[in-house]
Amino acid sequence: MTTEESATPEQEIALLQAEVRDLKRTVAALREAMEQTRNESEASVRQAISSASGEIAQLKITVGALRDELERARIEHQSAVQQERVTASQEMAQLKATAGHLREELERQRLEKEADLRHAHTGAQAEMGQLHATITSLRETLELAKIDRDNAVRQERTLLLDEAAQLQHTIRELRDRLEQKAL
Repeated sequence: MTTEESATPEQEIALLQAEVRDLKRTVAALREAMEQTRNESEASVRQAISSASGEIAQLKITVGALRDELERARIEHQSAVQQERVTASQEMAQLKATAGHLREELERQRLEKEADLRHAHTGAQAEMGQLHATITSLRETLELAKIDRDNAVRQERTLLLDEAAQLQHTIRELRDRLEQKAL
């Protein structure tokens, strides 16, 4: 037999009442602990929400600042790209103009060179024509001089032959006279 079986109903009731009191105290303590835990939990949640709200607000400010900075950087980038396009366009226009001027200058120099070559060729042709004319004239003069010299030599020879013949004739006459005088 156990003590519970030997206990009287009043004792059992008293035991049960004591157990109910203990349980009520336990429930009350548990409720109190639970209420305190819930209060602490709510305070922690409020604290966490407050902290999170502050952090969220700070993050929102940071995100806003980053968005502003990103937008400013995008605008600056677009502005820089646009400026580079304008600069590149101006530089291309200048280079095209320079290339055009150089092309024109090159063409002008080519035309001047061709004109100079034609002029030099014409001058050389004229000079060659004059030289050919001079050569022809000198040949003709030389031929005429040769003919004149040949004629002068023939004439001189004829004169010499005539003179020799006269001298021979004179010598014969003088011999004939001498021989006649000597005889």
